[in-house]
Amino acid sequence: MRVSAIIIWSSALALAAPSGRSQVAGAPLSVASPEAAPGPLSRTQAVDEALAHNPALAAAREQVEEAKAGISVATAWADPSLVTEADQLKNFLSPRSASERDVGLQFTVPNPARTRLNGKVARGSWRQMQLVLLQLQQQTAAQTAQAYDALLVARRHQDDLNQSQEMARQILKTTEARYRAGTAARLDALKAKVDYSKATNLLIANEHARTTAQAALNRLLGRPINAACKTADSLEIPDALPDLAAVQVLALNSRPELLSASVQQQAARDSTTLAKQYWLPDLNLTLWRSHIVGAPDSYKFDGGISVPLFFWQHEQGAVAQARHHERELSASGADLSAQVALDVQTAYSAAATALRQVAYLRDELVPQAKAAYHAAFESYTLGGSSSLELLDAKATMLDAESQLTDALGAASDAQADLERAVGAPLPSAPTGAPHEK
Repeated sequence: MRVSAIIIWSSALALAAPSGRSQVAGAPLSVASPEAAPGPLSRTQAVDEALAHNPALAAAREQVEEAKAGISVATAWADPSLVTEADQLKNFLSPRSASERDVGLQFTVPNPARTRLNGKVARGSWRQMQLVLLQLQQQTAAQTAQAYDALLVARRHQDDLNQSQEMARQILKTTEARYRAGTAARLDALKAKVDYSKATNLLIANEHARTTAQAALNRLLGRPINAACKTADSLEIPDALPDLAAVQVLALNSRPELLSASVQQQAARDSTTLAKQYWLPDLNLTLWRSHIVGAPDSYKFDGGISVPLFFWQHEQGAVAQARHHERELSASGADLSAQVALDVQTAYSAAATALRQVAYLRDELVPQAKAAYHAAFESYTLGGSSSLELLDAKATMLDAESQLTDALGAASDAQADLERAVGAPLPSAPTGAPHEK
């Protein structure tokens, strides 16, 4: 079946409710004794667990919160300053000798228009970090689905190799019986023993693949590396693909990178507007209380603004810089759109090819290889063929089954990667489209 749409939508839900932080980013990774898994884990459950507990996602969520706090920083007023003056000092080293002492409170009232624009730019950065988190969630979802399939492939290879070992044992038993009866050469018996030893050695080698695949999945799930992991799903042929044109349109409207580029361009336009408002000054105020010896206390008020007298510095500096940044982002956005289109095209082609390969292997190659082996085994049992023919037929059949296993994993991985490239669940295939079952 196709990697469930829940995989991608779980990313969006995790973005909306980022409270599932059961593991702190940067926490030491446990390598203690294997922990018992709570139960068989489906592909969708694995993705949900990775979105909730993956340390990289926890770090990304904190970056989103950092950007949110940046909005308050961008719109905050500067802290006021408390100042004092001592006039007409009789002794510089004795402040008490002054005949006039002033105490003042200085503060700046920022221009409301510039404060508003600063807030818009900061909100754009916050939205951009949300989209970065969404992109990372989608990548993690695809990686988790692929790691899950890698574990399924390794375990299915284990089953195939167990079958190969049992077949080799039967061939060895039959060959030794024929050798004792004088109907088989000693070389046939030796070759049968070599084939049995080879099957055993391949089983040993596959243990590394299973251990590595399980460790990779545990890492994405935020579990201890050597934790036990039971799988509930099996390798199946994914659903038929939708039309490429529909997938490309969906990608252009859904990919977080493109949405982020749009947010950056809007923020750049706001930054340009902000830079152009250099002529809107902030208001600097100071409130004074004066104490003069022999006179009643009095108050005074100072106010001032900055005058952009050297206006060309602003035009040739910050304003020009902001304009060029706008153009840079516009060009980068066009290039990013082309990259996304290429990514979707490549992923779609890989998924379509994988579907064709797995269907051909399942319907053509594997049945023919099995039939050839059974015919060779029956003939060999009756003394009508040599062990070389039987061993060759066995190797061909096992190679075909191994190719089918790899193709099933590749087809599922390719469809998960296609959903990652689109940035959204794949639409349903059109009515009448080929559907592999």
